[in-house]
Parts: sequence; structure tokens; C-alpha cells
Amino acid sequence: MGEPAPLVSIPAALPPPGVAEWYEGRDGAKLRAGLFPAGGHARGSVILSPGRSEPIEKYFEVVRELTGRGFVVLVHDWRGQGLSERSLDDPLAGHAKGWRTFLHDFDRMLGVFEGRLPEPWIAVGHSMGGGLTALALAEGEDRFVAAVLSAPMLGLNLGRVQPRAAAALARFMTLIGKGGEYAAPAIDPFSETFDGNILTHDQPRYELFKAQLHAKPEARISGPTFGWVLFALSLCNRVRKSRRIDRLAIPLVIVLAEQERLCSNPAAKAVARRAPEGKWVEVPGAFHEILMETDERRAVFWAEFDAVADEVAPPR
Repeated sequence: MGEPAPLVSIPAALPPPGVAEWYEGRDGAKLRAGLFPAGGHARGSVILSPGRSEPIEKYFEVVRELTGRGFVVLVHDWRGQGLSERSLDDPLAGHAKGWRTFLHDFDRMLGVFEGRLPEPWIAVGHSMGGGLTALALAEGEDRFVAAVLSAPMLGLNLGRVQPRAAAALARFMTLIGKGGEYAAPAIDPFSETFDGNILTHDQPRYELFKAQLHAKPEARISGPTFGWVLFALSLCNRVRKSRRIDRLAIPLVIVLAEQERLCSNPAAKAVARRAPEGKWVEVPGAFHEILMETDERRAVFWAEFDAVADEVAPPR
């Protein structure tokens, strides 16, 4: 057992039964993960990787849905967000220093918790977490029997800006020591409102997460830095070029939002088509945060997850 870490609790969102612990990244960074036992006999484990800016607490509902299906759940704060260690003096900056550090952290976490994670393992990831999960598979991670990804970051929606131009600018800013500067004007999450958001159509879930952040303001982050943009584009490019995706020996299901504004659906579909057991499904009318969407839109994700789970980790 590691050193206990806090889980933020508010009356409307109590933590599921389980514990949070600190663990160390390869470079000694203090990182947080939560481990939640299965309801009843465990049929396996789910490693749940949130997106950019999302702490463990945002996934309490999802954790309960997974433990209720008979899975042990490990969910974590990526470095630089949630309550995990930040690398800049500005705690609101969404920063990154390359994709390798994230994969080292991911591998370290699996090693720390593997004795408490009954097999088989299923990977679930959203947005940045989905992109990093795909990258881990592309880099040779072979401990999972399936992966189900929600709106994974396998390409960025940059509008009229070409990815090469964005990468060149981000690389230049990083080289001259300005990788920690915001790539766009910083907006404090507390100033954002439901009206006009491009993440979810479900206002109660949107407001619940806002309330969780108010209960623990240090868990919030703002916009991405040039360093983060360079990391994200490098991740997408590395997955796109990986030959391991073409011979991936596990089911890879990608669930996409029809009204996606942040990530590239065509890029994600291209990855799904390359995987031998790849599949993509688009959720009608959904915004980016499929797991935080309205019930009928979330149900599409859960139908896909259950189909894969029943195949690779049938109830006992």
C-alpha cells in the first residue's frame, strides 16, 4: 500500500468505496491514483485514463458504473493536472514535456498497482487519456486484452491552422525557452459557463464537475501551453506512423462524438481501420465528453464497452 492521497468529496458526489494513493513517477514526481474494488466477484480490471484537465473525481460516476459491472478500477491524474505534481510555477497552465514522460508514468503506475489488479485488464481512456492509451499500445504495451476509447486525441481540430505549422511554432517556442507560455489566452475554468460549451449537452453533469472544482480549486487547470501542443501533435504523429497498430492483437473500439470540436474524428477512424480488430462508432448528437453526456448518448458508449467486456472478460 502506498501513501494515502485525498479524494475530494461533496454531498452531490461522494467517492466510491476505494482508496487514493500517491505513487512516484520515474523522475520522482508525486502522482495520484485511485483504486476501487469490484462490486462482487471481480471479472477483471479497468485502467481508466482521463482527458486533459480531468481529475479522478470527475469520473466517480463512471467508476461506479464499472465496479457495478464487476471490475476493479484504477483511475489516475496524469502529471500536470488533478492533484498530481505540476511542472510549472503557474499551476493553471496545462503543460507537458513530451510523450515519453507520460508513458513512463503509465508504466510505473501499472507496476505499482499490478498486484491488486486482477486479470484480464481492459484499457479505457478519454481524449488525451485515449490518445496516450493508443500510444502505449503503439509503443508495445501488451498487458491489455482490449481498449475502449472515448473521443481519443489521435488528431487535433486546429481549424484553419495546419498541423505542421502548429508543430513548427510550438517547437520553436519550446526551443527558445517559451514552451511554458500559453498557446492561447488563458481562461480560468471558474469563469466558464454551460451556455455555449462544446463538451456536453448535460447541464447537471457539467455543473457537478464545476462544484467539485470549487471544493478543490487546486485540481483545476486552464489552457494548454506551447509545450503541451507540441506533445499532443507529436503523440498523434507517432500513433499515425506506428506499424504496431497494423498488427494489434486485441479489440480496439473507438467511440466518437458526432459534434466533435476538439479532436479529429477522421484521424481516429483511420487508426481504427488499421487495427485488425479495430472498430469505430459515432454517437449521434454528442459533444466531445461522451462519458459526461446525456444518458441516451452515454448509453452508446456503454453498449460498446459491454460487448467487448463480455467477450474478453465474461462475468463469472
